[in-house]
Amino acid sequence: MTMKRRQFIRTAGIGAAGAAIAAPAIAQSAPEVRWRLTSSFPKSLDTIYGASETFAKTVAELTDNRFQIQTFAGGEIVPPLQALDAVQNGTVEACQTAMYYYWGKDPTFAFATAVPFGMNSRMEDAWMYHGGGIDLFNEFLKEYNVYALPGGNTGCQMGGWFRKEIKTVADLNGLKMRIAGFAGAVMQKLGVVPQVIAGGDIYPALEKGTIDSVEWVGPYDDEKLGLNKVAQFYYYPGWWEGGAMLHFGFGIDKFNQLPKSYQAAVRTASLMANKDMQAKYDAVNPAALKRLVQAGTQLRAFSPEIMNASLKAANEVYAEVSAKNAKFKKMHDAYMAFRNDQYLWWQVAEFNYDNFMIRSR
Repeated sequence: MTMKRRQFIRTAGIGAAGAAIAAPAIAQSAPEVRWRLTSSFPKSLDTIYGASETFAKTVAELTDNRFQIQTFAGGEIVPPLQALDAVQNGTVEACQTAMYYYWGKDPTFAFATAVPFGMNSRMEDAWMYHGGGIDLFNEFLKEYNVYALPGGNTGCQMGGWFRKEIKTVADLNGLKMRIAGFAGAVMQKLGVVPQVIAGGDIYPALEKGTIDSVEWVGPYDDEKLGLNKVAQFYYYPGWWEGGAMLHFGFGIDKFNQLPKSYQAAVRTASLMANKDMQAKYDAVNPAALKRLVQAGTQLRAFSPEIMNASLKAANEVYAEVSAKNAKFKKMHDAYMAFRNDQYLWWQVAEFNYDNFMIRSR
């Protein structure tokens, strides 16, 4: 055997051994992971539910398909309003939901989605990503064994569909309205009887007269649900949702067990879904609003009387809950301080530019 041949064999042997050693290391750093995600929303609401698909697709692409998340619509694994509970008890690893659905557990949940006379969607992003909102909310979520990240926003919502005109506060008295979260408690002060109903059940409830009015999201989704077919008057603005933020929730232990690169993929995919949902709503709402009006929908603005009474009622509820819930007060104080500074800035450039452009169309 020549010297060169013996040297080649020794080198090849070392190379094979090296490959054998390296393979497990690669497998450990990029393991095959399979998760299930349950949403609070039906597949028919393609913009909201679609954000969960965007999230899962992006995670897969960022990990060369080694981290797969299978998405399920509300009701396929657990009822829509139990998505967070399914993560908390380990039924699934992840969920897509509106955190204010869990107002009954603790009203502090509402600040993650939207609160009456709160921030718009851009301000919410600023608070979450650069104002400490994500850390503050996850500090609160620790007792539920959940870690959450922003995963979408609807922008400012509409005030909802009503069978009759609502001109004064007195017109709200006794009205049965589908309205979620903190806003329900505020509306109750104005005489409304709030009802929490999942998206897929709203139309039949309004059609049968189980409820008199309903707020959902905005023109695109409301048209998909067919709400204009069972109520004529469409009010604005949805002062309880200046920007309704959705979240992806994960079991803390499951998230912490992920390799750092997979955790980064989850954060990146959540951010992508968050921005994509808002962009899509902004793209599809104008045409949907035109179609609704052409089909006979009557657009109405809430009167100044109703807006002022609603703000007064909201501030009363904030004070009442803050007085007996320290966690709520901590979140409320941080949120409102950030909101006030945001509107201090917003009134200068953004508001004046938009106001001019609206008037000059």
